Amino acid sequence: MPNFPGNKLPGYDHVVPTGQSWRIRLQRCGSTEPTQILLTKMSRSADTETLRFYQHEAEAYCQRTEAISSPALQGFVERLKPGASILELGCGSGRDTVEMLRLGYDVTPTDGSPEMARQAEGRLGRKVSVLEFSDIEGELRFDGVWAHACLLHVPVLHLGEVLGKIYRVLKSPGVLFANFKEGAAEGRDRFGRYYNYPSLTAPREIFQQAAPWFSLEIERSSGQGYDGAAVKWLNCTAIKNEQ
Repeated sequence: MPNFPGNKLPGYDHVVPTGQSWRIRLQRCGSTEPTQILLTKMSRSADTETLRFYQHEAEAYCQRTEAISSPALQGFVERLKPGASILELGCGSGRDTVEMLRLGYDVTPTDGSPEMARQAEGRLGRKVSVLEFSDIEGELRFDGVWAHACLLHVPVLHLGEVLGKIYRVLKSPGVLFANFKEGAAEGRDRFGRYYNYPSLTAPREIFQQAAPWFSLEIERSSGQGYDGAAVKWLNCTAIKNEQ
């Protein structure tokens, strides 16, 4: 059985290697029905195959997603004071960065892919740091964290840890926006990208276990993925402490 440092997996009785991932069968205490979980080769919060996709497709991906800012962005910035500091995770082409800068916010754009970061730098004319979610450090540094269409790539076993890091880096009060593709079980799309695909109820449990958020709003919306397929989005807005 492979060794997973830092991960205690009580109850897991079977691990099956499948290329860049392992399918694990969990027998829950008191239950006769096994549950399967997908473990991926990763640097704690980054899946190898997913990073490889963005490495090879960075230019094409940015060209296809740079047209307009996210529809959810306006609702996010309305919760912030003018000039607020924002940590942007997974900035991609920098399309949302452009809009937040235009509105006068102090934005720190980052991306987990060096190739995507370079694409954004070319558009923004400023430094874009390469930052994996597991490397988020510090406390009380930002008024808001904008994580559009990026935490959906964090393996389920590490999502709570990443949310805890985001909570700590937020000032009080602080706002986090993150969205996920709704689904029934984690898996991969036709490009090989990993998605955690949570159900409607799953994010609330994960957020609550990760940190003492003051509130969490989850809204559904419809959209289209990079591959043109229809997507049901779960848009999560979490508030740190009462405003």
